[in-house]
Amino acid sequence: MIFSESRLVYFSAPLSVTEDAKCKHAIQQVRDSLKNLGFVEDVNGITKSFEGASSYETRMENISSGEKIKVFIQGSYANNTNIKAESDVDIAVVRETPFHAEYRSVQPHPQTDATFNFIVAAPDTVTFKDRVESCLRASFPGQVGRHNKSIRVSGNTYRKDADTVPAMRYRNYKWNFSDDPEEYIRGIRIKPDQGETIVNYPEQHILEGRKKNVATNHSYKKQVRIMKSVCGKWLMLDTLLLGKCHPLDWNH
Repeated sequence: MIFSESRLVYFSAPLSVTEDAKCKHAIQQVRDSLKNLGFVEDVNGITKSFEGASSYETRMENISSGEKIKVFIQGSYANNTNIKAESDVDIAVVRETPFHAEYRSVQPHPQTDATFNFIVAAPDTVTFKDRVESCLRASFPGQVGRHNKSIRVSGNTYRKDADTVPAMRYRNYKWNFSDDPEEYIRGIRIKPDQGETIVNYPEQHILEGRKKNVATNHSYKKQVRIMKSVCGKWLMLDTLLLGKCHPLDWNH
């Protein structure tokens, strides 16, 4: 299969203004639904995760309980490596408090809850995922489906399909030598309905992707989009590599 230069340029194009608006509408509507759980958005509202980012985020707090959450777009849309074949957007709903902590166990400076004056929180009577699912079903009747790791909200002409991922904040303190409780690597901890708990670092992923893009004079993300598009064409037509496109070693 041969692709012309103009076709490759087309493949390399980033998110369109229309697609960007649909992503923002998706996070807006998830945010509005979470207000039914008593969460109030902070004064900044929905903002870009950082300057030049494609990811949107917002922070909310439950005034009565003090519970805090962060809602943000993750995955290929957040990394600006999505292609036209990818129709859905991943939205993380991260419970900031309580959180799960990972500590350094090796001598001479091992860590425990006592290092940071943390106390163990009481277990939930209703899971965070169940609470999020309940409010989404109330806001989008007949448009919500529960999956192992996420809750899917069907899209329309106004918003993208959204895979909403309820998670707990994961604080990695292993590189903290100051005993400052606010100095940690931010991750998220997902408890699927079945299977083992999953820990990943979507916010770090976004930042590292941006660094790579700047270091390559903004060629990195273009090349990722091109390769994903070409691979998709190969798979769709089933004409090369017996229908299998072996992935390159990239962080997308």
